[in-house]
Formats: sequence, C-alpha cells, structure tokens
Amino acid sequence: MNAADRPRPATARLLVVDSVGAVRHHSRRDLATLLRPGDLVVANDAATFPASLEGKHLPSDEPLEVRLAAFTDASDLRRFHAVVFGAGEYSTPTEERPLPPELAPGDRLHLGPLVGTVQALLDHPRLIELRFDGQAEEILTGLAQHGRPIQYAHVPTPLSLWDVWTRVAGRPFAFEPPSAGFALDWRTLVSWQRRGVDVATLTHAAGISSTGDPELDARLPFDEPFVIPESTAGAIGRTRERGGRILAVGTTVVRALESAAAASGVVDPGDGVASGRIGPQTALRVTDMVLSGIHEPGESHFELLRAFADDLVLDRVHSAARQHRYRNHEFGDSLLLEQSRRNTVTTRDAVA
Repeated sequence: MNAADRPRPATARLLVVDSVGAVRHHSRRDLATLLRPGDLVVANDAATFPASLEGKHLPSDEPLEVRLAAFTDASDLRRFHAVVFGAGEYSTPTEERPLPPELAPGDRLHLGPLVGTVQALLDHPRLIELRFDGQAEEILTGLAQHGRPIQYAHVPTPLSLWDVWTRVAGRPFAFEPPSAGFALDWRTLVSWQRRGVDVATLTHAAGISSTGDPELDARLPFDEPFVIPESTAGAIGRTRERGGRILAVGTTVVRALESAAAASGVVDPGDGVASGRIGPQTALRVTDMVLSGIHEPGESHFELLRAFADDLVLDRVHSAARQHRYRNHEFGDSLLLEQSRRNTVTTRDAVA
C-alpha cells in the first residue's frame, strides 16, 4: 500500500465490508449513502494538541524533541507522559531517530517558552513523565506558540494545526488526530441528517501511533481518557431501542464506547479511561460498524478490527487494499467494516 502524503486527498476511496464479508469499492463521497435511517454515527470531537516540542536538555545542552503522548491525569494539564528523541526532525523516519541525551529525574528541559522537569523515567530511555512549570493557561499558550503537530516522514511538507483538526473538532484533547474523522465533511453530515441518520460525539484522548521503537510500540495504545456526554449516551440508548446500527468513527470511539459499556451494553454518560487492547477475543457490546483508516496486519489498530471480523475476512480486506493500492496512514483512504454476523454479541449473550 502507498502512504497518503498530504491532508484530505480529494480522490479518497472507501473499502466497504458488509456483515457477510463481501468487499466493495467506493469513493469516500459515497459514505453519505451507505447508512440507513435510524442508524447512529458516533465521532470523536477531540481537537489535536500541537504536541511536538523542540528544545534542549539543559544539563547537557543537547537538542531534543519531546512528543507529548498521553495524560498522566487528564484534569492536570501540567503533567504528561512523553516520548523523547535526540536531534532531528520529522523528515527522518521515526525508527531512525536517535535516542535522546541520557535523561534522569529532575532534569530540566527547555522547550521554547515552556520549561519542564523530568519527573520519572518510565522503563524505557525514550519514555518519561514530564511536568511543565506554570499553570494550565500558560502551558496551552506555550504549546500554541511553539508546538507543532506530531508528524511522520511520509508527509513531506510541514503540517499546520488545521491540517490535523477534523470538521467536528472541539476542545484540544488528542495528541494525534482521530484521523478516521477526516472522512467526515459537511456534505456528508448534512446528507445523514436529511436521511434520518443521527450523529453524536464523544471526546477521546487519541494517543500517538508510533514511537519508532518496537518494544515501546508494543505498549500502544497507552491508557486514554474519554468523556461521553449525556446526549450521546441517550442517542445510543434510543438507537438500540429502535433497532438501528451504531457506527464508530475510528478506533478511539470503539475503545471509548466498549470501555464505557456495562455488561448489558448500556453506555452511561461521564468520564472514563480506555485501557488495554481490543482484539479478536473482545465481545463488542455497543459498536456494529467501524469507520477506520487502512491498517496493516500487526498494527494495534488492525488488531482492533479483529473484534469485528475473523481473519479470513480481514485477509481478504488486506489483499484487496494492496491490490487496489489503497493509501494508508492518517490521511489515507478509509475502511467501513460491519461486524460479522457470527461475531455479533447480543445483550443476552453479554449478560449470560
């Protein structure tokens, strides 16, 4: 597959897989016509932080790059888990980036207008807990002034912040874009409304997709907090009552909804934390379909798709994507995958 090398390509395509595993090829503009009245679309409205910060390790005066990767506590904007690289920039493939200077608790990092302290090393030379000086408002101002979106080498030109915000972006809460949401545009949203398809949102702290280190990548995704509004929880309940289907726009939405669901499949409003991975052994209680990017086997996002369909179906999906040269990564083409009938978990199954 080819990596998409620019935001929101006008020729984006959609690979559609129904509940019996049949594969069809569409333009992504067809997304508006593929849902039924009574269905519900749930999207992640988290805007993306400019989470890449260049600076210096003050004890050694050596350059480094800090990528904010997860909240330590979502209520405290001074403290983050972060992945740290040595000198270089996004144009170097992540796996080729050097290690940072040797870090120790108490080390000070000068990151443009921000200064942070290494609070702890987290069992890997790239992974730290970082605490910024100042209050939340000062930190957000410093990020806006100095930070850049996290970026990878397959996109050759520097990204602006608006390149990584979806059409439904609200408050900054994600470290990389909830990129499945790039498939949504105003035309599609208006068309759904006219067709009787409901749209709701939640806010999920989408984390980083790659650290460049296989050992650290194996820990992804990190724990990710989320917020489900009362209106969204109500929309899910009403959709279930009328027999509609629930489409999760992105793996982050699947993680949030399935983490929030009780054994009965009921989703209550409020805050939560999505931890662990969703995979082939996961009994999906809420989501019937997922709109995702095109992912490769072995990636954590692809593992999540195994909760929706068995490996025979996903092998067919992967082969079709390669044969037809679908584009992957965050600005690539899209996959609409309906849960296979044999994978469907009814409320009765969930309670038993």
